[in-house]
Amino acid sequence: MLDAAGRLFVRDGYAATPLTAVAAEAGVAVQTVYAAFGTKRQLLSDLVDRTIAGDDEPVALPDRQFVADIQALPDPRDKLARYARHLAETHARQADVMLALAGAATADPDAAAILAKNEQERRTGMTRFAAELAGTGRTDPALTVEQLADVLWLAMDWHNYDWLVRRRGWSTVDFERWYVRTTAAAILIE
Repeated sequence: MLDAAGRLFVRDGYAATPLTAVAAEAGVAVQTVYAAFGTKRQLLSDLVDRTIAGDDEPVALPDRQFVADIQALPDPRDKLARYARHLAETHARQADVMLALAGAATADPDAAAILAKNEQERRTGMTRFAAELAGTGRTDPALTVEQLADVLWLAMDWHNYDWLVRRRGWSTVDFERWYVRTTAAAILIE
């Protein structure tokens, strides 16, 4: 059902996709969609969450393996590179859904609330990452953890991936290098 919703929300738009269309696309009764999600808003929220996580596992992002991988690395540039790999993988999955969500958020209060929730969750994650990087002792001492988080939050935005990889044709490797070079130059002392 989430796959069906994703296809329709991306192709036709969130507002133009009734739950009956999602049910038909998924090959289930509309009552099944209601039983699983309750509302169209919840369906969209679950779709965004699954698209970001990459699976349906009930594991919070801070408890995922890539976070442990980052924490195990002593060098901040290596931490940025490991995060860049995760970021490119995530953006490849989520770009279409996030574009559909951003479009829907301009006219639909439910979609706007989901987008705002996603932005806040990304900000929270980048604050944790900023603290992790600051703990290496190699971040610019003139920057607070909040300012480090601001830079990381800006650099990790899915719009950057959309522009560079999808629109301009960069490879994911080029995108990862750009992310590391850009954030390292802005926040690390060498």
